[in-house]
Amino acid sequence: MESISQLFKALGDQNRLRVVAALLEYDELCACQLTEFLQITAATASRHMGVLVASGLVSSRKESRWVYYRLTQKSRPLLEMLDWLSRQLKNDTTIKQDRKTLAEITSCDKNDLCKRHNTP
Repeated sequence: MESISQLFKALGDQNRLRVVAALLEYDELCACQLTEFLQITAATASRHMGVLVASGLVSSRKESRWVYYRLTQKSRPLLEMLDWLSRQLKNDTTIKQDRKTLAEITSCDKNDLCKRHNTP
């Protein structure tokens, strides 16, 4: 029951829901890309990502100075829920705008993004 509660808590915030939708589109995004995308501080982005990781929805990996996040693929029920979520958000106005914003952000150099947000 606790894991289900964590899962719904993770999806109960608009920024975290936007991150999950973004990760449904992109295999992996780094912390600086997510900070730029959400237009929040690195510390706030880190807290959001911590909730998503704790819920089991997202995993992280560190490569040199970069922290990358991606959706987990651990269990069938989770994948079914993400598929449902993807269908529900497909035509959402905010998510459509987010897709455009992320296309711009992912084309930027990560070093420049990190300098802008002072994140490693």
